[in-house]
Amino acid sequence: MRLASYNIRKAFGLDWRRDPHRIVDVIGELDADIVVLQEADKRLGQRPGVLPLDRLQQEHGLVLARHSLNSQSHGWHGNAILYRGEHFPTPGTERIALPAREPRGAIAAHFKMTGFIVIGAHLALTSGIRKQQLKALCAHVGNSGIPTVIAGDFNHWGRKLPVHGHEVITPGFSFHASRRVAALDRFILCGGISAITSSVHTSLKARRASDHLPVVLDFVISRGHTTC
Repeated sequence: MRLASYNIRKAFGLDWRRDPHRIVDVIGELDADIVVLQEADKRLGQRPGVLPLDRLQQEHGLVLARHSLNSQSHGWHGNAILYRGEHFPTPGTERIALPAREPRGAIAAHFKMTGFIVIGAHLALTSGIRKQQLKALCAHVGNSGIPTVIAGDFNHWGRKLPVHGHEVITPGFSFHASRRVAALDRFILCGGISAITSSVHTSLKARRASDHLPVVLDFVISRGHTTC
């Protein structure tokens, strides 16, 4: 399976135009089975989503996993998960509260027929809070005993993500899209998840659509998995 993670910056490109259709074009280029998004909602009011969901479904077969507390948002705290409706039945969803001084949280999609969980997260800018959030996420995953991938913008500028007991996949520098200097977007693998390949998607359109580039992970699930 292929999983992608993409911070779409509320669909604002490097030209400071909000162009959601440009984001949809980039998502289509990824050819992913599941796409985890950050900053998929506007920040004010009911936090309406920024993407044309009908086009995502009609052209790319991608359906939104429902996490929102209202009918306008795509997700929760800007996090959203898309999945191929023809490949997966409707997943169970979960909102995961994270320690923070600002509104932050993670979301999970439980793909029960396939036997794994995808968590999407966008962590804090402050190092101390970010470490607490990572600890909370890993503790949450560790209690499930189910193969899990945590994907998202971890906002960590160092070379090594401070995670113990789980495999971290760093596809490469994904920020800034105009001049790649940091690997902010990564994957954490737990349980019977094995990475095959990972990469940063660097198409011409991706280099203009957001300040982050998408990252992609191809993986398999081991049937004889161990607990997290």
